[in-house]
Amino acid sequence: MKQHTSAAKFDGQKGTVVTIGTFDGVHLGHRKIINRLLDSAQSNDLESVVLTFFPHPRMVLQKDTGIKLINSIRERVALLDACNLDHLVIHPFTQEFSRLTAEEFVKDILVDQLKARKVIIGYDHRFGRNRNANIEDLKAFGERYNFEVEEISKQDVDDVAVSSTKVRKALNEGNLDLANEYLGYPFMLNGIVSRGKGLGRKFNYPTANLKVEEPYKLIPAKGVYVVQSKIADSTIYGMMSIGTNPTVGGSVLTIETFFFDFDQDLYDQHLQIELLTRIRDEKKFKSVDELIAAMQTDEQFAKAFIQKSDVR
Repeated sequence: MKQHTSAAKFDGQKGTVVTIGTFDGVHLGHRKIINRLLDSAQSNDLESVVLTFFPHPRMVLQKDTGIKLINSIRERVALLDACNLDHLVIHPFTQEFSRLTAEEFVKDILVDQLKARKVIIGYDHRFGRNRNANIEDLKAFGERYNFEVEEISKQDVDDVAVSSTKVRKALNEGNLDLANEYLGYPFMLNGIVSRGKGLGRKFNYPTANLKVEEPYKLIPAKGVYVVQSKIADSTIYGMMSIGTNPTVGGSVLTIETFFFDFDQDLYDQHLQIELLTRIRDEKKFKSVDELIAAMQTDEQFAKAFIQKSDVR
């Protein structure tokens, strides 16, 4: 897959089939659209293009600094790269770009820059200044500028029954199993391992304290999770605590992972940690001894889950 930092920098050699969207999560619903894109490109001897945007339009138009996304832009790129696309165009979403009329967007971006011969889009997609154009407008532009429009029907979308909103809701409610089912892969957190207070080591549970760098990245509900991570080409399993450590008077949200049968220095390393299932809610225990007993039970649960699930 070739990655382009704007539509203006696109340099495909053929005409293209294009689909457009935020693709937050690159979930099963998105995969259905992408598979249709790939099939159409192959059967028409065209190149496949996903046109996506960053920052998220709400961050720019509504100054919504509280918006939380399933994927960081780095994660989104990696997930789309695995889909065997020819091209990914990440176009900067700016105030100026948002003011393009629907026809300017079609002619300047889709036709002149991306060489679109076909556009595959959802029935409810809206575009152009103030999002005032719809699928029927796009079909009219297609006739004017000589490209085909393939509509993904409401029934096709409803049949998948997956949306980024549903994934976010499941993660926020702690329903990781449902979120992972929607995604088609384990939800992931990426970040740098930083130094914490060292409390885990005192309890004989030394943890890697993950610092997620993107403020817009969604952090799931507080609690304890079974996780896995690729470290030095080996898959290492463990359990992750997301929370404020209330038993010891903590107030700052931390993401701490105890890896099983692992004793290496991870400070300042980048880790991608995948969340496999949720064990329990965060709880304030009456004593540190109760907390340690709960962690021992969590460890037993996690190891049994790993063995039973045959994820090794």
